[in-house]
Amino acid sequence: MEEINKKAALEAILFAMGESVELKKLAETIEAEPAKTKELLDELMEEYKDDSHGIELIELEDSYQFVTKSAYYDTLIKIAKTPKKMNLSDSVLETLSIVAYKQPVTKIEIENIRGVSCDYAINKLLEFELIEELGRKDAPGRPMLFGTTEQFLRSFGVKSLKDLPEMNVMQLEEFKAQAEQEVQMTLKI
Repeated sequence: MEEINKKAALEAILFAMGESVELKKLAETIEAEPAKTKELLDELMEEYKDDSHGIELIELEDSYQFVTKSAYYDTLIKIAKTPKKMNLSDSVLETLSIVAYKQPVTKIEIENIRGVSCDYAINKLLEFELIEELGRKDAPGRPMLFGTTEQFLRSFGVKSLKDLPEMNVMQLEEFKAQAEQEVQMTLKI
């Protein structure tokens, strides 16, 4: 790597990590001696002291991290307090409804009902804090169990899971039949 590229690489690494990274690890990553890496980091620290930047590079016991300059904390808090806009796709809502009605439930159980992978949907629901990990099922592989959160109740305006609308009996029978078909198909494979 060229010297300017090494400094840019350090900047990219520290920005992307969002937490402190040890000097030794940074040096290994950019394939430079620790002394040379420290020199590049010192240059970056100087550049970010300029008032045109809202962040600065700090050193913490032989580790480095980008942080917000204290002068901008109030501004940062305004945006951080703004609630995240939840955009829930049909597949995410379908996954959420399965968790709400069948909890505690594993990812495999959700996928058996839906018939497709639910990694994305579960990750989105965890990100929006609508579901949470409740522990592990006492079964082979000890799969993670998921259930809804208080945030779920607040978001959907219900005080308790008992207040959820009852499932239509016809729909429930359809879901069961679909799940049984999927299990049979899985067993044949």
